[in-house]
Amino acid sequence: MKRHLPLLSFAGLILSTVSAAAHPAQFHSLDRDLAGNLPGAMQAGIVHPLTGLDHLLVMVAVGLWAVQIGGRAFWLLPCTFVGSMMLGGAMGMGLSLCGVHQPFVEHGILASILLLGVALGMAWRPSVLVSALCVGLAGLCHGYAHGSEIPSGALPILFFAGMLIATSLLLASGVGAGVLLNRNPKVAVTVRATGLFLIAFAVYDLYFPL
Repeated sequence: MKRHLPLLSFAGLILSTVSAAAHPAQFHSLDRDLAGNLPGAMQAGIVHPLTGLDHLLVMVAVGLWAVQIGGRAFWLLPCTFVGSMMLGGAMGMGLSLCGVHQPFVEHGILASILLLGVALGMAWRPSVLVSALCVGLAGLCHGYAHGSEIPSGALPILFFAGMLIATSLLLASGVGAGVLLNRNPKVAVTVRATGLFLIAFAVYDLYFPL
């Protein structure tokens, strides 16, 4: 039983992300309800990254890829994603307030899912610079989407603090799952299988947007 514990833990993580994203409309409504007071603004920021399966999968996948590459990427990729996501969030909020909307961001999110799926599936280990650039671009797109959807009345600094907490926990989940899976060569292939799942999800989402 202990031998299969990492696999069961990772499966539970994936199932939890599916259930969290099953009703995105309700979660966005919860965003608006929570944002009406100061503690609620932070709670809305925590909830918001959990409102879409695409966001959840990418953040966990970044953690998995960081472990798969190893070395400096182990800590650099999660930090790069968090930093670029916060920058993208500020851009999204600012441009949204100016009435500017960027439809290409959704394509960028989809592309990030596909890229991470291919990277995990092929066990691609590029240089730290290339991998950080890929993750940084993904973080910008995801952050922009979050920032442009900030609930009206929410204090931005608290909303982004909540986003930071939720994103860090999701990235840590991916890193933790990767470490557990890599301890056992018999189940380490699960990381590569996750890449195939991401590719399938990206293709499905392209034709049947969630």
